[in-house]
Amino acid sequence: MTLPRPHRIDLLIAASGFFGGLLLWWFGLYVTGDHVVDQRWATLVPLTVMSGAEVLRRTAPRTALLAGTLAIVADQFTNGSLATVLMFTDVVYAAVVYGQPASARRIPYTTGLITVGCTVVLLIWWQNAFALLVGVLTGMISFLPAVTGAVVRNHRNAADAARLRAEQTALLAEMDRAQAVVAERARVARELHDMVANHLSAIAIHSTAALSLDEPATTRQALTVIRENSVAGLTEMRRLIGLLRDSDGEREPGAVPSLDAVDTLLARARTNGAAGGLDFVLEDTRPAGGALPAPVELAAYRIVQESLTNAVKHASPGTVRVRIGLAGGVLTVAVDSPYGERTGPAAPGTGSGLVGMRERTELLGGDFRAAASGAVWQVRAVLPADEEAGNA
Repeated sequence: MTLPRPHRIDLLIAASGFFGGLLLWWFGLYVTGDHVVDQRWATLVPLTVMSGAEVLRRTAPRTALLAGTLAIVADQFTNGSLATVLMFTDVVYAAVVYGQPASARRIPYTTGLITVGCTVVLLIWWQNAFALLVGVLTGMISFLPAVTGAVVRNHRNAADAARLRAEQTALLAEMDRAQAVVAERARVARELHDMVANHLSAIAIHSTAALSLDEPATTRQALTVIRENSVAGLTEMRRLIGLLRDSDGEREPGAVPSLDAVDTLLARARTNGAAGGLDFVLEDTRPAGGALPAPVELAAYRIVQESLTNAVKHASPGTVRVRIGLAGGVLTVAVDSPYGERTGPAAPGTGSGLVGMRERTELLGGDFRAAASGAVWQVRAVLPADEEAGNA
């Protein structure tokens, strides 16, 4: 197995320790005069091994600690070098800071037991206070660096955990912001479509009729309808722009459309759909005085509005029936329009209206369906009308 490339700081530490120990050896500055090996050069062997351990202190801390331990033990049989002792303390520290979590947990306990054991054995053997001094020195070169490394590692782990939590919090906040932006854009798109599309559809149909039929009366009637829808569409557009610009909430929001204004929608649809041979009928079976949550009432109003717009654009001649009912805490909206070949002018569709109606219904936890059944195009929306739906 190939070891990772040593860190340049580790190389610098190793070189500094080695040349520092070499300088001490040159001037004959040793740790102790008691030695087993008489040769003067023997002090350089543990020094060289310890310097090699320093090279591996970050990339292979376990190997470095093993080699450093052997070197410090061997150093006790020579004259001893202060540089070897100091580098050993750094090797112990690095083994805790950069080693595996299990090793980092064991080393402080192991060095602590070694310190206590060494002190007790020397007390029994020597039976004097010098044994305590040796025990303190043993703790200083083994236990103290290990404890310092454990403290540093714990602080680093805590800092990394805090940084990770901060990054995760920022990521979640960004995701929430992105979702809020997407939801707001979808809401604005639905409002824009429902408020303006019906007016533009009527303008497109009647302008086509005015261009196709060379009759002054028909042209005048078409232009009248075009003007009415242009003014109404412009008013709706200005109201929506005002709501979008009113981001500080200082102004009062515009009035929210309600089902009480469905008659106005049908009257406008009769005017716009007259050229296509359409008639519109309303059947409202809701009990008198029955209050609905504002989101539910707005959704139902927009569904009726979009259904009437689609009927004006696509329905074949006949009667469009709008039914609204409230029973058991459930509001039902049903729109039936003739489905088949259209003889009069038509306006192109994009399908976004059906998507908007489905989104409005699903946001309130309701059920939506739009499909052809024989010669009738059926739109059905079932909306929960309780307080929980109003808070959705």
